[in-house]
Amino acid sequence: MWQRLKGQTDCDVLILGGGVNGTGLLRELALQGVRCVLVDKADFAAGASSKSSRMIHGGLRYLENAEFRLVSESVLERNRLLKYAPHYVQPLKTTIPIISWFAGMIKAPLIFFGMNLKVGGRGAFIVKMGLTFYDILTCRLRQTPWNYLMGKKRSLREIPGLRGDIVCTATYWDAWISQPERLCVEMALEACRAQPECVALNYVEAQKLGADSVALTDTLTGETFTLRPKTVVNATGAWVDFANRPMGIDSRLMGGTKGSHLVIDNAALFNALGDRMIYYEHADGRICITFRFMDKVIMGSTDIRIQNPDDAACDDAEIDYMMTTLRGVFPDIEIARTDIVHIFCGVRPLMASGEGYTSKVSRSHFLAEHAPDGDRAFPVYSMVGGKLTTFRAFAEMTADKVLPVLGKTRTVSTADRPYPGRAPVAEGERLRTLPDYTVEEIRAIAQQELIAHLSDLTRRRSVITLLGQLTEATATELATIVGDIFGWDEPTRQNEIRLALQEAQGRS
Repeated sequence: MWQRLKGQTDCDVLILGGGVNGTGLLRELALQGVRCVLVDKADFAAGASSKSSRMIHGGLRYLENAEFRLVSESVLERNRLLKYAPHYVQPLKTTIPIISWFAGMIKAPLIFFGMNLKVGGRGAFIVKMGLTFYDILTCRLRQTPWNYLMGKKRSLREIPGLRGDIVCTATYWDAWISQPERLCVEMALEACRAQPECVALNYVEAQKLGADSVALTDTLTGETFTLRPKTVVNATGAWVDFANRPMGIDSRLMGGTKGSHLVIDNAALFNALGDRMIYYEHADGRICITFRFMDKVIMGSTDIRIQNPDDAACDDAEIDYMMTTLRGVFPDIEIARTDIVHIFCGVRPLMASGEGYTSKVSRSHFLAEHAPDGDRAFPVYSMVGGKLTTFRAFAEMTADKVLPVLGKTRTVSTADRPYPGRAPVAEGERLRTLPDYTVEEIRAIAQQELIAHLSDLTRRRSVITLLGQLTEATATELATIVGDIFGWDEPTRQNEIRLALQEAQGRS
């Protein structure tokens, strides 16, 4: 792709960022015949797209802030993903433990009407009202059952180990996504098939070179190439302001918060959860979640303001906090730090806000336009905010803004378009250290899915790292297969093993 890109001198749109917003936009524009180049300074989906809670949801708690448009859009996009990406997105039964019948009867309406109060203390009456309204909003393309309340005795019988001071539980349905990282790569590949002049490259940095040109540097080789885009879209998520600076733009658009998660291997917790996610409120009002993810349990998350997303990492205090919340909702289940098999931390790409409480910062999105000036001949559009669930709607909105600038109109809608999935791989020899995968499957990923490093395969084309399965033996076996394809010498192979294990053992 890099060699093919060097044969071009210009493009219609240069997209910065290979997360779900960037690859979603690439797909939107490519289907309209637009010549796009997408670059990311790291791997595809290396930011928030691979480090979220993996929820595809309408945002039940956004109702408390009266964000009806956001909730309506989110549940519609959730339903679309359930229908058109069933290979990755599945319904998720969600249960809320409730310790009071009438708590929040005064506070919740005050928050709803704009008072700057700390959220928390939601009783059964308020929760039931919210869930009923939530279900009404989900009627369009409805894919899930209606909510219901369940009494204390039945709740404790169905969820062993749950805190005993509840008065009831409330259950409703949202959805979860197994591999958003793969969805990003597959959208990029679909775009390049639909419009052969499109290129999607990871490990490439962009910097404005002249009034009408951008220098693209391949960080793997150090080689630089000059491209003249007609417009640039900044889809770098929490890095939007940082990516604008090399474009000559001093923006203050983002105000991200970091969210840390734990992946836990605990049989008692796994069995207690069953087929449901527990969506619970900690004593400080923070909403946390815990649910089965394949053969492990994911729980989180924290919500802490951060200035530079490159600094995001889960610290010991966050681990203690999350373990405390988990023991608070399952006091009868022994959960130890040694049960943690992986830790990951991402930064929510929230818009800058003066809100005192991070929970009140909107999860909505908007497009900021930076018009051409004397130093820059092309416009830059910054995709600000948003969430995993609404990426298609955000990409559609952005494409509809960019198309007229290029003198083009929309010819294809993605609203009812199925998402691609991994092509079937023939059965064959299974990995010695990881029998869930075959040698041919690993070869196919290496050859077809735009990886540059072993960690791209283990963390963002598979769930090997996420599930705590990357041992030194597994990394060595994988590096041998991939290295034979890429022609890695022994020092390169050993370095790739080291980097993959370092990422697996990190907290970012």
